[in-house]
Amino acid sequence: MGLLLILLMSAFYSYMESKQIEENKGKLALEISKTVSFMPTIIEGIESSNPTKTIQPLAEKIRKETGAEFVVVGNLDGTRYSHPLKSMIGKKMKGGDNDKAIKKGEYYVSKANGSLGPSIRGKSPILNKNGEVIGVVSVGFLLEDVNQQITKNIKKVLLVSIVALLISFFGSMLLGRDIRKDTLGLEPYEIAALYKEKNAVLHGVKEGILAINKDGFITMMNQPAKKLLHIKGSVRHIKVEGLFPSEYLYEVLNAGNPVVDKELIWKDKTVIVNCTPLFDESGISGVVASFRDKTEIEQMVNTISEVKSYSEDLRAQTHEYTNKLYVLSGLLQLGEFEQAIAMIQAETQILEVQNTILFNQIKDSKVQAILLGKLGKASEKKIKFEIVAESYLDHLPTHMKLSNLIVILGNLIDNAFEAVTESNPPIVKFFATDIGSDIIFEVSDNGRGISERDIPQLFKRGFTLKNGDKPRGFGLSNAEEAVVEMNGMIEVQSNPDSGTIFTVYLPKQDERSQEHA
Repeated sequence: MGLLLILLMSAFYSYMESKQIEENKGKLALEISKTVSFMPTIIEGIESSNPTKTIQPLAEKIRKETGAEFVVVGNLDGTRYSHPLKSMIGKKMKGGDNDKAIKKGEYYVSKANGSLGPSIRGKSPILNKNGEVIGVVSVGFLLEDVNQQITKNIKKVLLVSIVALLISFFGSMLLGRDIRKDTLGLEPYEIAALYKEKNAVLHGVKEGILAINKDGFITMMNQPAKKLLHIKGSVRHIKVEGLFPSEYLYEVLNAGNPVVDKELIWKDKTVIVNCTPLFDESGISGVVASFRDKTEIEQMVNTISEVKSYSEDLRAQTHEYTNKLYVLSGLLQLGEFEQAIAMIQAETQILEVQNTILFNQIKDSKVQAILLGKLGKASEKKIKFEIVAESYLDHLPTHMKLSNLIVILGNLIDNAFEAVTESNPPIVKFFATDIGSDIIFEVSDNGRGISERDIPQLFKRGFTLKNGDKPRGFGLSNAEEAVVEMNGMIEVQSNPDSGTIFTVYLPKQDERSQEHA
Protein backbone atom coordinates (compact mmCIF):
# COMPACT_ATOMS: atom_id res chain seq x y z
CA MET A 1 0.00 0.00 0.00
CA GLY A 2 2.85 2.36 0.89
CA LEU A 3 4.64 1.53 -2.39
CA LEU A 4 1.50 2.22 -4.43
CA LEU A 5 0.95 5.50 -2.61
CA ILE A 6 4.51 6.66 -3.25
CA LEU A 7 4.28 5.72 -6.96
CA LEU A 8 0.99 7.55 -7.35
CA MET A 9 2.32 10.63 -5.60
CA SER A 10 5.47 10.56 -7.74
CA ALA A 11 3.47 10.27 -10.96
CA PHE A 12 1.14 13.09 -9.92
CA TYR A 13 4.03 15.33 -8.91
CA SER A 14 5.88 14.61 -12.19
CA TYR A 15 2.80 15.51 -14.24
CA MET A 16 2.26 18.73 -12.31
CA GLU A 17 5.97 19.57 -12.53
CA SER A 18 6.01 19.16 -16.34
CA LYS A 19 2.95 21.39 -16.70
CA GLN A 20 4.49 23.96 -14.39
CA ILE A 21 7.78 24.05 -16.30
CA GLU A 22 6.01 24.49 -19.64
CA GLU A 23 3.83 27.23 -18.19
CA ASN A 24 6.81 29.03 -16.67
CA LYS A 25 8.79 28.84 -19.92
CA GLY A 26 5.82 30.23 -21.84
CA LYS A 27 5.41 33.12 -19.38
CA LEU A 28 9.15 33.86 -19.51
CA ALA A 29 9.14 33.88 -23.31
CA LEU A 30 6.12 36.21 -23.35
CA GLU A 31 7.68 38.64 -20.83
CA ILE A 32 10.93 38.79 -22.82
CA SER A 33 9.04 39.39 -26.06
CA LYS A 34 7.02 42.19 -24.43
CA THR A 35 10.19 43.82 -23.13
CA VAL A 36 11.83 43.64 -26.54
CA SER A 37 8.71 45.02 -28.30
CA PHE A 38 8.69 48.11 -26.07
CA MET A 39 12.37 48.93 -26.58
CA PRO A 40 12.79 52.25 -28.55
CA THR A 41 15.84 50.87 -30.35
CA ILE A 42 13.79 48.01 -31.78
CA ILE A 43 10.95 50.36 -32.83
CA GLU A 44 13.38 52.80 -34.48
CA GLY A 45 15.29 49.93 -36.09
CA ILE A 46 12.17 48.57 -37.83
CA GLU A 47 11.39 52.06 -39.18
CA SER A 48 14.98 52.55 -40.37
CA SER A 49 16.33 51.76 -43.84
CA ASN A 50 18.49 48.86 -42.51
CA PRO A 51 16.61 47.22 -39.62
CA THR A 52 18.90 44.16 -39.38
CA LYS A 53 21.96 46.27 -38.64
CA THR A 54 20.32 47.73 -35.55
CA ILE A 55 18.12 44.84 -34.38
CA GLN A 56 20.34 41.71 -34.85
CA PRO A 57 23.13 42.62 -32.36
CA LEU A 58 20.61 43.69 -29.72
CA ALA A 59 18.43 40.61 -30.18
CA GLU A 60 21.41 38.26 -29.89
CA LYS A 61 22.63 40.00 -26.76
CA ILE A 62 19.18 39.62 -25.16
CA ARG A 63 18.96 35.95 -26.25
CA LYS A 64 22.29 35.08 -24.66
CA GLU A 65 21.56 36.94 -21.43
CA THR A 66 18.05 35.44 -20.95
CA GLY A 67 18.90 31.91 -22.10
CA ALA A 68 16.19 31.91 -24.76
CA GLU A 69 16.67 29.69 -27.79
CA PHE A 70 15.82 32.51 -30.15
CA VAL A 71 14.77 36.19 -30.21
CA VAL A 72 13.34 36.93 -33.61
CA VAL A 73 12.04 40.34 -34.76
CA GLY A 74 10.03 40.54 -37.96
CA ASN A 75 7.97 43.04 -39.97
CA LEU A 76 4.31 42.88 -40.86
CA ASP A 77 5.06 40.39 -43.63
CA GLY A 78 6.85 38.11 -41.21
CA THR A 79 10.28 38.80 -42.68
CA ARG A 80 13.02 38.25 -40.11
CA TYR A 81 15.33 41.08 -39.02
CA SER A 82 17.10 38.90 -36.43
CA HIS A 83 17.80 35.21 -35.87
CA PRO A 84 20.40 33.04 -34.09
CA LEU A 85 21.32 31.70 -37.56
CA LYS A 86 22.30 34.64 -39.76
CA SER A 87 21.36 32.66 -42.85
CA MET A 88 17.73 32.83 -41.75
CA ILE A 89 17.66 36.63 -41.62
CA GLY A 90 15.56 38.11 -44.40
CA LYS A 91 13.47 35.00 -44.75
CA LYS A 92 9.86 34.45 -43.65
CA MET A 93 9.11 33.43 -40.07
CA LYS A 94 7.79 29.83 -39.71
CA GLY A 95 5.04 28.42 -37.54
CA GLY A 96 2.05 30.39 -38.83
CA ASP A 97 1.27 31.84 -35.41
CA ASN A 98 1.89 35.57 -36.00
CA ASP A 99 -1.63 36.59 -37.09
CA LYS A 100 -3.05 37.43 -33.65
CA ALA A 101 -0.07 39.68 -32.89
CA ILE A 102 0.12 41.40 -36.29
CA LYS A 103 -3.59 41.69 -37.13
CA LYS A 104 -5.13 42.00 -33.64
CA GLY A 105 -2.22 43.38 -31.60
CA GLU A 106 -2.48 40.59 -28.98
CA TYR A 107 0.19 39.25 -26.61
CA TYR A 108 0.09 35.44 -26.20
CA VAL A 109 1.96 32.14 -25.81
CA SER A 110 1.89 29.50 -28.53
CA LYS A 111 3.46 26.22 -29.55
CA ALA A 112 4.68 25.79 -33.12
CA ASN A 113 7.33 24.10 -35.28
CA GLY A 114 9.83 26.75 -36.33
CA SER A 115 13.13 26.83 -38.16
CA LEU A 116 14.97 25.43 -35.10
CA GLY A 117 12.30 22.83 -34.28
CA PRO A 118 9.19 22.61 -32.05
CA SER A 119 9.18 25.39 -29.46
CA ILE A 120 7.18 27.37 -26.92
CA ARG A 121 6.92 30.97 -28.05
CA GLY A 122 5.96 34.31 -26.61
CA LYS A 123 4.47 36.64 -29.26
CA SER A 124 4.22 40.42 -28.88
CA PRO A 125 3.30 43.10 -31.44
CA ILE A 126 5.62 46.10 -32.01
CA LEU A 127 3.75 49.39 -31.97
CA ASN A 128 4.89 52.82 -33.28
CA LYS A 129 4.16 56.16 -31.65
CA ASN A 130 0.70 56.17 -33.18
CA GLY A 131 -0.13 52.73 -31.73
CA GLU A 132 0.00 51.06 -35.07
CA VAL A 133 1.40 47.52 -35.40
CA ILE A 134 4.66 47.73 -37.38
CA GLY A 135 6.16 44.32 -36.53
CA VAL A 136 6.27 41.32 -34.26
CA VAL A 137 8.69 39.86 -31.65
CA SER A 138 8.91 36.10 -31.18
CA VAL A 139 10.91 34.72 -28.23
CA GLY A 140 11.04 30.96 -27.76
CA PHE A 141 12.42 27.91 -25.97
CA LEU A 142 12.78 24.59 -27.76
CA LEU A 143 10.43 21.88 -26.51
CA GLU A 144 13.40 19.54 -26.52
CA ASP A 145 15.16 21.71 -23.94
CA VAL A 146 11.97 22.03 -21.90
CA ASN A 147 11.53 18.24 -21.95
CA GLN A 148 15.13 17.78 -20.84
CA GLN A 149 14.51 20.04 -17.86
CA ILE A 150 11.30 18.17 -17.07
CA THR A 151 13.16 14.85 -17.28
CA LYS A 152 15.90 16.21 -15.02
CA ASN A 153 13.36 17.34 -12.42
CA ILE A 154 11.44 14.04 -12.63
CA LYS A 155 14.70 12.14 -12.03
CA LYS A 156 15.18 14.16 -8.87
CA VAL A 157 11.63 13.37 -7.82
CA LEU A 158 12.13 9.67 -8.57
CA LEU A 159 15.38 9.65 -6.62
CA VAL A 160 13.67 11.20 -3.60
CA SER A 161 10.76 8.74 -4.03
CA ILE A 162 13.12 5.75 -4.16
CA VAL A 163 14.92 6.96 -1.03
CA ALA A 164 11.56 7.49 0.70
CA LEU A 165 10.43 4.05 -0.47
CA LEU A 166 13.57 2.40 0.87
CA ILE A 167 13.25 4.24 4.17
CA SER A 168 9.57 3.27 4.46
CA PHE A 169 10.38 -0.33 3.51
CA PHE A 170 13.06 -0.73 6.16
CA GLY A 171 10.96 1.26 8.62
CA SER A 172 7.97 -0.99 8.02
CA MET A 173 10.21 -4.04 8.44
CA LEU A 174 11.44 -2.78 11.81
CA LEU A 175 7.94 -1.75 12.85
CA GLY A 176 6.52 -5.08 11.71
CA ARG A 177 9.21 -6.96 13.62
CA ASP A 178 8.45 -4.92 16.75
CA ILE A 179 4.70 -5.44 16.37
CA ARG A 180 5.12 -9.18 15.77
CA LYS A 181 7.26 -9.30 18.88
CA ASP A 182 4.45 -7.63 20.87
CA THR A 183 1.84 -9.92 19.29
CA LEU A 184 3.93 -13.07 19.85
CA GLY A 185 4.32 -13.60 16.12
CA LEU A 186 0.58 -13.78 15.47
CA GLU A 187 -1.04 -12.46 12.32
CA PRO A 188 -3.92 -9.94 12.59
CA TYR A 189 -6.58 -12.52 11.69
CA GLU A 190 -5.15 -14.84 14.35
CA ILE A 191 -5.32 -12.06 16.92
CA ALA A 192 -8.93 -11.34 15.96
CA ALA A 193 -9.80 -15.04 16.27
CA LEU A 194 -8.10 -15.27 19.67
CA TYR A 195 -9.94 -12.15 20.85
CA LYS A 196 -13.30 -13.64 19.88
CA GLU A 197 -12.40 -16.96 21.51
CA LYS A 198 -11.24 -15.18 24.67
CA ASN A 199 -14.51 -13.25 24.96
CA ALA A 200 -16.52 -16.42 24.39
CA VAL A 201 -14.57 -18.30 27.05
CA LEU A 202 -14.59 -15.45 29.57
CA HIS A 203 -18.33 -14.95 29.38
CA GLY A 204 -19.13 -18.63 28.94
CA VAL A 205 -17.51 -19.97 32.11
CA LYS A 206 -19.47 -19.89 35.35
CA GLU A 207 -16.49 -18.72 37.37
CA GLY A 208 -15.92 -15.01 37.85
CA ILE A 209 -12.70 -13.71 36.30
CA LEU A 210 -11.07 -10.32 36.72
CA ALA A 211 -7.65 -8.90 35.87
CA ILE A 212 -5.79 -5.90 37.28
CA ASN A 213 -2.63 -4.13 36.15
CA LYS A 214 0.37 -3.43 38.37
CA ASP A 215 -1.26 -0.22 39.64
CA GLY A 216 -4.38 -2.03 40.85
CA PHE A 217 -6.72 -0.82 38.11
CA ILE A 218 -9.21 -3.34 36.67
CA THR A 219 -8.44 -4.19 33.03
CA MET A 220 -11.04 -6.93 32.54
CA MET A 221 -14.05 -8.44 34.33
CA ASN A 222 -16.44 -11.00 32.86
CA GLN A 223 -20.22 -11.13 33.31
CA PRO A 224 -20.28 -13.97 35.91
CA ALA A 225 -17.90 -11.88 38.04
CA LYS A 226 -20.16 -8.83 37.79
CA LYS A 227 -23.21 -10.93 38.64
CA LEU A 228 -21.46 -12.57 41.59
CA LEU A 229 -20.23 -9.23 42.97
CA HIS A 230 -23.48 -7.34 42.19
CA ILE A 231 -21.75 -4.91 39.81
CA LYS A 232 -23.42 -3.17 36.89
CA GLY A 233 -21.83 -1.30 33.99
CA SER A 234 -18.19 -1.02 32.96
CA VAL A 235 -15.43 -1.19 35.60
CA ARG A 236 -12.40 -0.79 33.32
CA HIS A 237 -9.71 1.54 34.70
CA ILE A 238 -11.39 1.60 38.15
CA LYS A 239 -9.44 0.68 41.30
CA VAL A 240 -10.22 -2.82 42.54
CA GLU A 241 -10.61 -1.73 46.17
CA GLY A 242 -14.23 -1.80 47.28
CA LEU A 243 -15.34 -3.97 44.38
CA PHE A 244 -13.49 -7.14 45.39
CA PRO A 245 -11.29 -8.26 48.33
CA SER A 246 -7.96 -6.86 47.16
CA GLU A 247 -5.55 -8.18 49.80
CA TYR A 248 -4.85 -11.42 47.92
CA LEU A 249 -4.45 -9.58 44.62
CA TYR A 250 -1.86 -7.16 46.04
CA GLU A 251 -0.14 -10.02 47.85
CA VAL A 252 0.36 -11.80 44.51
CA LEU A 253 1.27 -8.50 42.80
CA ASN A 254 4.03 -7.83 45.34
CA ALA A 255 5.36 -11.36 45.88
CA GLY A 256 4.73 -12.91 42.47
CA ASN A 257 3.53 -16.18 44.02
CA PRO A 258 0.10 -17.56 43.03
CA VAL A 259 -2.67 -17.99 45.61
CA VAL A 260 -4.73 -21.17 45.32
CA ASP A 261 -8.19 -21.96 46.72
CA LYS A 262 -8.33 -19.22 49.33
CA GLU A 263 -11.74 -19.03 50.98
CA LEU A 264 -13.13 -15.68 52.06
CA ILE A 265 -16.46 -14.10 52.95
CA TRP A 266 -17.43 -11.14 50.77
CA LYS A 267 -20.66 -9.38 51.72
CA ASP A 268 -23.35 -12.12 51.58
CA LYS A 269 -21.30 -14.79 49.83
CA THR A 270 -18.55 -17.26 50.57
CA VAL A 271 -16.03 -17.06 47.72
CA ILE A 272 -13.11 -19.33 46.75
CA VAL A 273 -10.33 -17.33 45.07
CA ASN A 274 -7.37 -18.29 42.87
CA CYS A 275 -4.86 -15.57 41.91
CA THR A 276 -2.14 -15.89 39.25
CA PRO A 277 0.52 -13.24 38.45
CA LEU A 278 1.10 -11.95 34.91
CA PHE A 279 4.68 -11.34 33.75
CA ASP A 280 6.30 -9.30 31.00
CA GLU A 281 9.90 -8.30 30.26
CA SER A 282 9.94 -5.77 33.11
CA GLY A 283 8.55 -8.20 35.70
CA ILE A 284 5.05 -8.57 37.19
CA SER A 285 2.59 -6.65 35.03
CA GLY A 286 -0.67 -7.63 36.73
CA VAL A 287 -2.79 -10.34 38.33
CA VAL A 288 -5.65 -12.50 37.08
CA ALA A 289 -8.11 -13.75 39.70
CA SER A 290 -10.75 -16.44 39.26
CA PHE A 291 -13.37 -16.99 41.92
CA ARG A 292 -16.48 -19.06 42.44
CA ASP A 293 -19.39 -18.89 44.82
CA LYS A 294 -19.30 -21.47 47.55
CA THR A 295 -22.58 -20.31 49.09
CA GLU A 296 -24.76 -22.48 46.83
CA ILE A 297 -22.71 -25.57 47.67
CA GLU A 298 -22.90 -24.70 51.36
CA GLN A 299 -26.65 -24.23 51.14
CA MET A 300 -27.06 -27.64 49.55
CA VAL A 301 -24.83 -29.26 52.19
CA ASN A 302 -26.69 -27.46 54.97
CA THR A 303 -30.04 -28.56 53.56
CA ILE A 304 -28.82 -32.16 53.48
CA SER A 305 -27.61 -31.68 57.04
CA GLU A 306 -31.02 -30.37 58.09
CA VAL A 307 -32.77 -33.31 56.40
CA LYS A 308 -30.37 -35.63 58.20
CA SER A 309 -31.19 -33.89 61.47
CA TYR A 310 -34.88 -34.24 60.67
CA SER A 311 -34.44 -38.00 60.10
CA GLU A 312 -32.52 -38.26 63.37
CA ASP A 313 -35.41 -36.52 65.12
CA LEU A 314 -37.80 -39.12 63.72
CA ARG A 315 -35.38 -41.86 64.77
CA ALA A 316 -35.32 -40.39 68.30
CA GLN A 317 -39.11 -40.36 68.37
CA THR A 318 -39.20 -43.98 67.20
CA HIS A 319 -36.61 -44.91 69.80
CA GLU A 320 -38.63 -43.24 72.57
CA TYR A 321 -41.87 -44.97 71.59
CA THR A 322 -40.03 -48.27 71.32
CA ASN A 323 -38.83 -47.86 74.90
CA LYS A 324 -42.36 -47.02 76.04
CA LEU A 325 -43.68 -50.11 74.28
CA TYR A 326 -41.08 -52.25 76.07
CA VAL A 327 -42.16 -50.75 79.43
CA LEU A 328 -45.81 -51.34 78.54
CA SER A 329 -45.02 -54.93 77.50
CA GLY A 330 -43.21 -55.50 80.80
CA LEU A 331 -46.10 -54.18 82.86
CA LEU A 332 -48.53 -56.45 81.03
CA GLN A 333 -46.29 -59.48 81.52
CA LEU A 334 -46.03 -58.69 85.24
CA GLY A 335 -49.81 -58.40 85.51
CA GLU A 336 -49.64 -54.72 86.40
CA PHE A 337 -52.67 -53.97 84.31
CA GLU A 338 -53.74 -50.86 86.16
CA GLN A 339 -50.33 -49.22 85.74
CA ALA A 340 -50.30 -50.22 82.11
CA ILE A 341 -53.74 -48.69 81.58
CA ALA A 342 -52.70 -45.53 83.43
CA MET A 343 -49.59 -45.24 81.25
CA ILE A 344 -51.64 -45.71 78.08
CA GLN A 345 -54.21 -43.15 79.22
CA ALA A 346 -51.50 -40.62 80.07
CA GLU A 347 -49.80 -41.05 76.71
CA THR A 348 -53.14 -40.99 74.93
CA GLN A 349 -54.16 -37.79 76.67
CA ILE A 350 -50.92 -36.08 75.67
CA LEU A 351 -51.14 -37.38 72.11
CA GLU A 352 -54.81 -36.46 71.79
CA VAL A 353 -54.07 -32.84 72.64
CA GLN A 354 -51.04 -32.73 70.33
CA ASN A 355 -52.66 -34.69 67.54
CA THR A 356 -55.86 -32.66 67.64
CA ILE A 357 -53.88 -29.51 66.93
CA LEU A 358 -51.28 -31.18 64.70
CA PHE A 359 -53.64 -33.10 62.44
CA ASN A 360 -56.83 -31.06 62.66
CA GLN A 361 -55.42 -27.53 62.69
CA ILE A 362 -52.05 -27.99 60.95
CA LYS A 363 -53.17 -29.46 57.64
CA ASP A 364 -49.96 -29.19 55.64
CA SER A 365 -48.19 -32.56 55.63
CA LYS A 366 -44.71 -30.98 55.34
CA VAL A 367 -45.13 -28.94 58.50
CA GLN A 368 -46.79 -31.92 60.24
CA ALA A 369 -43.79 -34.13 59.48
CA ILE A 370 -41.32 -31.52 60.80
CA LEU A 371 -43.32 -31.00 64.00
CA LEU A 372 -43.72 -34.75 64.60
CA GLY A 373 -39.96 -35.16 64.47
CA LYS A 374 -39.40 -32.22 66.83
CA LEU A 375 -42.05 -33.56 69.25
CA GLY A 376 -40.12 -36.81 69.52
CA LYS A 377 -36.80 -34.97 69.97
CA ALA A 378 -38.33 -32.73 72.64
CA SER A 379 -39.74 -35.76 74.48
CA GLU A 380 -36.32 -37.42 74.43
CA LYS A 381 -34.65 -34.25 75.77
CA LYS A 382 -37.39 -33.83 78.42
CA ILE A 383 -38.44 -30.49 76.90
CA LYS A 384 -42.07 -29.43 76.90
CA PHE A 385 -42.76 -28.63 73.25
CA GLU A 386 -46.21 -27.10 72.84
CA ILE A 387 -48.13 -26.37 69.66
CA VAL A 388 -50.25 -23.34 70.59
CA ALA A 389 -53.94 -24.23 70.50
CA GLU A 390 -54.82 -21.14 68.45
CA SER A 391 -52.59 -22.35 65.60
CA TYR A 392 -54.22 -22.98 62.25
CA LEU A 393 -52.50 -23.68 58.98
CA ASP A 394 -54.01 -24.85 55.72
CA HIS A 395 -52.06 -26.48 52.89
CA LEU A 396 -49.06 -24.35 51.99
CA PRO A 397 -48.54 -22.89 48.48
CA THR A 398 -46.57 -25.14 46.14
CA HIS A 399 -43.62 -22.72 45.86
CA MET A 400 -42.78 -23.31 49.55
CA LYS A 401 -40.34 -26.21 49.32
CA LEU A 402 -39.85 -28.84 52.02
CA SER A 403 -36.07 -28.19 52.01
CA ASN A 404 -36.60 -24.50 52.87
CA LEU A 405 -39.17 -25.31 55.56
CA ILE A 406 -36.78 -27.82 57.14
CA VAL A 407 -34.01 -25.21 57.20
CA ILE A 408 -36.26 -22.49 58.66
CA LEU A 409 -38.38 -24.38 61.20
CA GLY A 410 -35.73 -26.98 62.00
CA ASN A 411 -33.09 -24.39 62.93
CA LEU A 412 -35.45 -22.15 64.89
CA ILE A 413 -36.89 -25.05 66.95
CA ASP A 414 -33.46 -26.65 67.52
CA ASN A 415 -32.05 -23.29 68.67
CA ALA A 416 -35.01 -22.97 71.04
CA PHE A 417 -34.35 -26.49 72.42
CA GLU A 418 -30.72 -25.58 73.10
CA ALA A 419 -31.72 -22.25 74.65
CA VAL A 420 -33.92 -23.92 77.34
CA THR A 421 -31.48 -26.62 78.45
CA GLU A 422 -30.81 -24.67 81.66
CA SER A 423 -34.43 -23.56 82.21
CA ASN A 424 -36.76 -25.16 84.73
CA PRO A 425 -39.11 -26.22 83.33
CA PRO A 426 -37.80 -26.05 79.73
CA ILE A 427 -40.68 -24.88 77.51
CA VAL A 428 -40.72 -24.22 73.76
CA LYS A 429 -43.87 -23.08 71.99
CA PHE A 430 -44.76 -23.19 68.30
CA PHE A 431 -47.47 -21.10 66.66
CA ALA A 432 -48.59 -20.99 63.04
CA THR A 433 -51.30 -19.11 61.17
CA ASP A 434 -52.21 -18.32 57.58
CA ILE A 435 -54.63 -15.49 58.27
CA GLY A 436 -53.95 -12.59 55.93
CA SER A 437 -51.55 -12.47 52.99
CA ASP A 438 -48.63 -14.12 54.84
CA ILE A 439 -47.87 -17.49 56.39
CA ILE A 440 -46.65 -16.76 59.94
CA PHE A 441 -44.53 -19.11 62.05
CA GLU A 442 -43.55 -18.22 65.61
CA VAL A 443 -41.13 -20.12 67.86
CA SER A 444 -40.72 -18.97 71.47
CA ASP A 445 -38.76 -20.28 74.43
CA ASN A 446 -38.25 -19.49 78.11
CA GLY A 447 -34.45 -19.60 77.88
CA ARG A 448 -31.97 -17.02 79.11
CA GLY A 449 -32.66 -14.69 76.18
CA ILE A 450 -30.33 -12.66 73.97
CA SER A 451 -28.77 -9.32 74.83
CA GLU A 452 -29.77 -6.30 72.74
CA ARG A 453 -26.13 -5.93 71.67
CA ASP A 454 -26.02 -9.44 70.12
CA ILE A 455 -29.36 -9.35 68.28
CA PRO A 456 -27.99 -7.50 65.17
CA GLN A 457 -25.27 -10.17 64.86
CA LEU A 458 -27.56 -13.22 65.10
CA PHE A 459 -27.94 -13.85 61.37
CA LYS A 460 -24.31 -13.25 60.42
CA ARG A 461 -22.55 -16.36 59.20
CA GLY A 462 -20.17 -17.71 61.84
CA PHE A 463 -21.65 -15.77 64.78
CA THR A 464 -22.67 -17.94 67.76
CA LEU A 465 -23.40 -17.61 71.46
CA LYS A 466 -22.73 -21.32 72.06
CA ASN A 467 -19.55 -22.94 73.34
CA GLY A 468 -17.77 -26.01 72.03
CA ASP A 469 -15.35 -27.17 69.34
CA LYS A 470 -18.07 -28.04 66.82
CA PRO A 471 -18.39 -25.43 64.05
CA ARG A 472 -21.39 -23.24 64.77
CA GLY A 473 -22.98 -20.01 63.64
CA PHE A 474 -24.57 -21.28 60.43
CA GLY A 475 -28.11 -22.35 61.44
CA LEU A 476 -29.74 -18.92 61.77
CA SER A 477 -27.79 -17.62 58.77
CA ASN A 478 -29.13 -20.51 56.67
CA ALA A 479 -32.63 -19.93 58.00
CA GLU A 480 -32.54 -16.25 57.05
CA GLU A 481 -31.24 -17.10 53.55
CA ALA A 482 -34.12 -19.55 53.07
CA VAL A 483 -36.62 -16.91 54.25
CA VAL A 484 -35.16 -14.29 51.90
CA GLU A 485 -35.25 -16.80 49.05
CA MET A 486 -39.03 -16.95 49.51
CA ASN A 487 -39.24 -13.13 49.71
CA GLY A 488 -40.10 -13.30 53.41
CA MET A 489 -38.72 -11.71 56.56
CA ILE A 490 -37.69 -12.87 60.02
CA GLU A 491 -37.94 -10.94 63.30
CA VAL A 492 -36.52 -11.60 66.74
CA GLN A 493 -37.67 -10.28 70.13
CA SER A 494 -35.67 -11.07 73.23
CA ASN A 495 -34.69 -9.79 76.61
CA PRO A 496 -32.16 -11.36 78.97
CA ASP A 497 -33.73 -13.93 81.33
CA SER A 498 -37.16 -13.62 79.68
CA GLY A 499 -36.81 -15.85 76.63
CA THR A 500 -36.77 -15.27 72.91
CA ILE A 501 -39.40 -15.14 70.15
CA PHE A 502 -38.56 -15.70 66.49
CA THR A 503 -41.30 -14.75 63.99
CA VAL A 504 -41.16 -15.66 60.29
CA TYR A 505 -43.37 -14.03 57.62
CA LEU A 506 -43.64 -15.82 54.26
CA PRO A 507 -45.80 -14.31 51.47
CA LYS A 508 -48.46 -16.64 50.13
CA GLN A 509 -47.95 -15.27 46.61
CA ASP A 510 -44.72 -16.12 44.78
CA GLU A 511 -43.55 -12.65 43.63
CA ARG A 512 -40.97 -14.14 41.25
CA SER A 513 -43.59 -16.12 39.33
CA GLN A 514 -45.74 -12.99 39.07
CA GLU A 515 -42.82 -11.04 37.62
CA HIS A 516 -42.31 -13.68 34.92
CA ALA A 517 -46.05 -13.92 34.15
